[in-house]
Amino acid sequence: MPSQENYVSGRQNRLTSFKNKGKDADEMRRRRKEVSVELRKARKDDQLLKRRNLNAEDDCTLRLQENAQSTVDMTIEAIIEGMDSGDDHLQLVSTQAARKTLSKEMNPPIDAMIESGIVPRCVEFLSRFDNPSLQFEASWTLTNIASGTSEQTDTVVKCGAVPKLVQLLGSSYMHVTEQAVWALGNIAGDCPTSRDLVLKFGAMPALLELIKPDTTVSFLRNVVWTLSNLCRNKNPPPPFEIVRMSLPALSRLLHYSDMDVLADACWALSYLTDGTNDKIQAVVDAGVVPRLVELLGASKVTVLTPALRAVGNIVTGNDVQTDAVIQAGGLTYLRELLNHPRLNIMKEAAWTVSNITAGNVDQIQEVVNAGILEPLIHVLGSGDFRSQKEAAWAVTNFTSGGNIQQMAAILHMGVLGPFCDLLGSKDWRTAVVVMDGLSNILETAEKMGALDRVALMIEECRGLDKLELLQNHENEQVYQKSLNIIDNYFSEGDGEDPSIVPRQTNGQLDFNTNTVPDGGFSF
Repeated sequence: MPSQENYVSGRQNRLTSFKNKGKDADEMRRRRKEVSVELRKARKDDQLLKRRNLNAEDDCTLRLQENAQSTVDMTIEAIIEGMDSGDDHLQLVSTQAARKTLSKEMNPPIDAMIESGIVPRCVEFLSRFDNPSLQFEASWTLTNIASGTSEQTDTVVKCGAVPKLVQLLGSSYMHVTEQAVWALGNIAGDCPTSRDLVLKFGAMPALLELIKPDTTVSFLRNVVWTLSNLCRNKNPPPPFEIVRMSLPALSRLLHYSDMDVLADACWALSYLTDGTNDKIQAVVDAGVVPRLVELLGASKVTVLTPALRAVGNIVTGNDVQTDAVIQAGGLTYLRELLNHPRLNIMKEAAWTVSNITAGNVDQIQEVVNAGILEPLIHVLGSGDFRSQKEAAWAVTNFTSGGNIQQMAAILHMGVLGPFCDLLGSKDWRTAVVVMDGLSNILETAEKMGALDRVALMIEECRGLDKLELLQNHENEQVYQKSLNIIDNYFSEGDGEDPSIVPRQTNGQLDFNTNTVPDGGFSF
């Protein structure tokens, strides 16, 4: 047990630190964790990185049906022989046969085709401007090869396909252009190196030129999907001075009626906002925040997911950027999304709220006014663990930056029970977050002379029992924090300052108006 002298000294230090806590919102706000490419590929709710063109006969072909019979059952050897011949017709028929072979729905022989030497021939055919049909078939073949593994995609890149495909974005034959767009989308979606190579050869401005009022929906879907892949990945991120030129087009596309176009436009914005404050500001300045917030009410999860991710990224920025979301009505939507049946939406909504409660007192008050505390506490107690963890962050940030009335409000809502339950989490990081929040609450209570009452409330929630168990935790940070809380707030001799002990009125605690802002602080 600490001595009385140490207790007084420690108490003064805690009261001093109380005045300064919650000031650095930038430190408290949490950006997205780094995630490997493999994990991103595994996420079922994420946008597809690559797509294979499986259409047996596409409307955009230059009526090659007359060749259909001649391409049936051609062996790989026969295909290569035909592509190597000097006969234009045989080259076209053979390349079409290669495309059809690689368009099989199950187990296309991509590696066998690569080993046969087909890729260099297809790349060569991309320059045959005298034969757009051959360019189209070669582009489609390369598209499907690039839809495979990174190694398979890299074969296409190393054979010099990228600059030639970018050149085809300006083709006067729209079906050739569209297939080049698709191939470049697969290449850009493979890795940051390939993405940056596509950008280096000027794909971004060429793609933006293709977004016109008369662009067909199917074509526009491919363009926007490829555009989003050029904005994707952050290890490292794409050159922002290049990808930011897409913002005016993305702003317009947010009002497009097609769900696929809308979803990929939102994905692109979610990638562009996943970075530093200057990047977030560029997106805010593009005027997209009101529409992104509006899309939080989208019924289609394919649109809602990236819209929520983009909004969530924006509130990781500074207070002004967070205010843009609040002023657009974002909190009303977030309140509803905390009750969403999809667990990933619930988690993202809780994470977004946690970054808003990391803000200033006015922003925290907006959270209170929007009625978010009740569903947030419900998530804290009844959500899946990932959502509970984000809700715990939201509560701890709230207790760090909130004022006395706001602290009283969340305590009155019954936060302590589910909050203390998370002290028993198997994830030690979550226990640390909860202990930080409890320290903030106890620190405030001590300042206001209500420490005994709040400590008793925590005991009644079995919080003290859990804190005592954490003193045996193998993690040093966990047991040190639990030890400090118990020593500082639950040891004998932690008496209240008689001069500021509140009066009890109707079962609640009222404080001296000389030390408490108007409205009082009561539990």
